[in-house]
Amino acid sequence: MRIYPLVFKHVFAKMDPEQAHHFAFNAIKIAQRAGLTKLTRKFFAPSAKLKRTVMGIDFPSPFGLAAGFDKGATGIVGLSDIGFGHVEIGTVTGQAQPGNPQPRLFRLIEDRAVINRMGFNNEGAERVAARVANARQELKGDYSATRPVIGVNIGKTKVVELEDAVGDYLASTRQLAIHADYLVVNVSSPNTPGLRLLQSVESLRPLLSEVGELADKVSGRHIPLLVKIAPDLSDEDVADVAQLAIELKLDGIIATNTTITRDGLKSEMTKVEEIGAGGLSGAPLKARSLAVLRQLRSLVPSDMALIAVGGVETAQDVKDRLDAGADLVQGYTAFLYEGPFWARSINRGLEGMF
Repeated sequence: MRIYPLVFKHVFAKMDPEQAHHFAFNAIKIAQRAGLTKLTRKFFAPSAKLKRTVMGIDFPSPFGLAAGFDKGATGIVGLSDIGFGHVEIGTVTGQAQPGNPQPRLFRLIEDRAVINRMGFNNEGAERVAARVANARQELKGDYSATRPVIGVNIGKTKVVELEDAVGDYLASTRQLAIHADYLVVNVSSPNTPGLRLLQSVESLRPLLSEVGELADKVSGRHIPLLVKIAPDLSDEDVADVAQLAIELKLDGIIATNTTITRDGLKSEMTKVEEIGAGGLSGAPLKARSLAVLRQLRSLVPSDMALIAVGGVETAQDVKDRLDAGADLVQGYTAFLYEGPFWARSINRGLEGMF
């Protein structure tokens, strides 16, 4: 089971990070199309004792894959088959866009971290929606018990002005909400100019209100709605977001996205400075993400879901987030370092803790 770290060290670490991501992800998708992940599904499946109901949805495990890995909903079934209790796809924008110029993904191996400035590269809401619909039907057919859950994360198209952002989010909602188990409004990526300005309560209120109303209308059912916030918000701003979430009766908050800070890194600062702008994810985010989670849990009602993400690497990390008040936990960066058995390892570790 520990073969992958050696493969990473001697193969992937020598490749361009974005190319390595595509290579590894394509391997999972090829295995799924060949029927291999279906054959090994029982090996990867989380124990039934890990099942939990959050936001009215049955999750086979509290541990899932954060948005950013499967931006275009091309590998939902394969990722579900290797043990993730939910897969959050995206970030998806109303219009297709190429994202920022390459290189735009960088590893800080000493820190078990990644810096990215991908810029929401995706094929647009309409095209992605068809894939989500197909994956949802396939999972329904393949899983007789609790099927893995699909979250959909939406963001602002780069060329759309901030004053037109609500309409852009609504365009994505109109296409995607009906196929989502839950919907996430992402206003916290540092890689779309001006996006984080939407985290102000004045901007968030109309955005979340209109997205939630439209999502339920086009779906004919209630679609759980969450907002994803940055770890760089002040405690006062976190409190304001929590109060707004209560006011709008949001189903949950995801804490946290990547950070623009570079504090406490082991990597040489000259290397970090050469990389430049982008969101930092991985182990260095652990303490701040946990602190934001604890603050939110103290402010919002117990029936409001909190999804913790940021610096999650081990089963103990997941357990720590659950103990701190998270209802679900997500990971991403450690997946790049640990490989395809990572979700299974975490689920097996959690099984022994409950």
